[in-house]
Amino acid sequence: MDRLLLCWFLLGATLQRSSEDVSSPGPVLDSCEGDVLLLLDSSGSVSNYEFSRLSLFAAKLLHPFSLGRGHIRVGLLQVSTNPTLEFGLDVHNNQQTLQKALRRVSQLKGDTNTKAALQVAQQLLAETQENVPKVLLWLTDGVQPGDVDKPMTELKAKGVFVLAVSTVHGNYQVLKHAVTPPLESHLFCVDIDSIEIITEELREAIIRIICAWRLYVVQVTTHSAVLQWHPLLGKHTSHYQLQYKSVRETDPETRRVLPGDSSWVELTNLRPDTTYTVSLQPVSNQRLFDTLHVNFTTLTDVSGPAIVSMSDRHPHQMRVSWGPLQPSHVHRYIVEYGAIPSGHVHTLVFDNQQNSTLLTNLEPGSQYLVTVSAHYFNGRQTAMSVRACTEEPALPALTDLQVTTGQHQEVQVTWQAHHEGLRGYWVSWEREKSLSSSTKPSSSSTSIYLPPESRSTQLMVLAARSRVCVSPIYIAGRGDRICCTAETDKAV
Repeated sequence: MDRLLLCWFLLGATLQRSSEDVSSPGPVLDSCEGDVLLLLDSSGSVSNYEFSRLSLFAAKLLHPFSLGRGHIRVGLLQVSTNPTLEFGLDVHNNQQTLQKALRRVSQLKGDTNTKAALQVAQQLLAETQENVPKVLLWLTDGVQPGDVDKPMTELKAKGVFVLAVSTVHGNYQVLKHAVTPPLESHLFCVDIDSIEIITEELREAIIRIICAWRLYVVQVTTHSAVLQWHPLLGKHTSHYQLQYKSVRETDPETRRVLPGDSSWVELTNLRPDTTYTVSLQPVSNQRLFDTLHVNFTTLTDVSGPAIVSMSDRHPHQMRVSWGPLQPSHVHRYIVEYGAIPSGHVHTLVFDNQQNSTLLTNLEPGSQYLVTVSAHYFNGRQTAMSVRACTEEPALPALTDLQVTTGQHQEVQVTWQAHHEGLRGYWVSWEREKSLSSSTKPSSSSTSIYLPPESRSTQLMVLAARSRVCVSPIYIAGRGDRICCTAETDKAV
């Protein structure tokens, strides 16, 4: 079954953190060695704004890494009608020049000829060092990328790890088959205005592929775990021996043999909240390899918040609710909210017994991003985000409308107004349908605009029982009208 929720969506996405965080700059990132080729969609289907955000995102994503031979080498290949190599893998050996190049890259426009660009990518990565991990990071809007299944398959068969970021409206089926498993850490679908939210997770995925050790836990659930490593062997002349066991002495050890071209495996039927030890032995008749080891702990069999909802929305406040409550596992809840796109983020902290709160002092008619995070006693965190809009402020009506009748079917209309932001008034009057059997029923209506300083007007030649209405006009629209019926005398 296609797991569309594996893509990251800002609206209603659940963010989970691994218990082992390796994203912090320092010795870990300094020990990374590998090649990262950026495949950047530069075609006409990408707006100038979107292209700029993608290139800036790439710059921030790669900023913590050490560059050059023995570290990380970065290249940039642009996708257009004809592929263009913006810079090769050996061009930049320090962050200063790389950051400058990524921030100054110019969009090409043209067609989305991804297939031709992938042919160039295959050649570039084939010419690089054989004993280092290789990553192709595809940044795209996903609009009609063409037939990329075959070239992507060929790249992965040669040991290249394919990761993809699509700006929401991409073709999920194409992207799903393009990336290297697991999808949870290698495929990201995100709104371009919220792309920063995936920076840490994507950087962690790259680190797990190219940094010093070779066996990583890339996903953990209550009953399963996905392990990943850089392929070391060939398909027909070698294999891997996998062994794993829980720390519980009564649990048996599991042994499996994996093909030599494997680079990941999923362990299933595990116990929740249990620590496992894993060893992976590459077996080859050509050379000896060290055994790879890793430990991990499965998640506690709880989840939350599973539901986040908004209610009682008003111009300056709205209520956020979440659930289910899990006081035996959750230490506290944190609610973060801010106006989109660049409002200040407010943070509220609640104990494990509270499941709702009223957000106040909000801007009327504004969209807010609200995130509820559950912080567990074991250090794990889960979160869910929703978007919600405050109501537009009510446009006040006028007060104290008075209609004074005069002679010759004339009336004087007066009103009171004390509200700021007035832009004028619409005054309208309607003639009631004639009820005389000798007169054909008719109706008519007339309206005039008056400037904002007006507080009265004189209407001429009104029929008997004409209904007079005055509506205030504001910047945001027309307020509610107030009306009176004018009893005029037809006699002269």
